[in-house]
Amino acid sequence: MVAVAFGLCIFLLRRVAKSQGFKPDMISDLAFWSLLSGIVGGRIFYVLLNLDYFRDNPGEIVMLHHGGLVWYGGLLFGVVAAVVYSKINKLSILKILDLFVPYIALGQAIGRLGCFLNGCCYGKPVSWGVYFPSHNARLHPTQLYSFVNLLIIFLLLRWMQNRSKVKGGVVALYLILASLERFIVEFFRGDSPEFILGLTVFQVISLAIFILALYGNFLLYSRQRK
Repeated sequence: MVAVAFGLCIFLLRRVAKSQGFKPDMISDLAFWSLLSGIVGGRIFYVLLNLDYFRDNPGEIVMLHHGGLVWYGGLLFGVVAAVVYSKINKLSILKILDLFVPYIALGQAIGRLGCFLNGCCYGKPVSWGVYFPSHNARLHPTQLYSFVNLLIIFLLLRWMQNRSKVKGGVVALYLILASLERFIVEFFRGDSPEFILGLTVFQVISLAIFILALYGNFLLYSRQRK
C-alpha cells in the first residue's frame, strides 16, 4: 500500500506541479527522498516507543513487513528532507509543502488500507466490529475510519489549494485537520496505552500539533493582511 500510495501520488503531483511552475522531475526526486526519510523516521519512532521489545529482538528492527511505522515520526523526517532539498535547490519551502500536503493526506489514507489488511493500528473490541484473525476478536476498524477521514481531508485540501493565496495556508490546514482526526480516532484504537490524563501519547502529540498549527495559521493570515 505504501508503494501504491507513492506511485499514485507522484503521478498526480507531477501533473499538478507543472501548472504551479515546478519541474515534474524535481518533484519526483523530492518525493523519493521525503518518502525514504519518512519510512526511516517512522520506524525509528516505532522502535523508540517499543524499546523493550526491540532490545530483546534486535533483528525485528528491519522487519518492516511485520508492521510498525509511526506517522508522526515519518512526517517529521519527511518534512526535514523536504526542507533540506528545497534549501539546496533554492525553492520556496512553504510553496513546496502547500503543493505536497494534499497528496500526503491521500498517501496516508491509502497507507491505512495497508494497516487494515495487516491488522496493525487496530481498534478496541466491539460486538459488531470486523473480525481480525490475527487478534481473534471483532474490533473497531479504526484503519477504515482513518481512511475515510483522510480521504475527505485530501479533497478539502485540494479544494483549498486552488483558492488559497497565503503561502503555508494549505500546510497549516493539513496539520489542523490531520491532528484532529488522529486525536479523535485514538479514542477507538486498542493499540495505544494511556499516557497521561486518560490520553495516549499520540493524542498528546496531536493536541500539541493542533494548537501550534492554529497559532501558525493565525500568524500566516495576519502577515498576509499586513
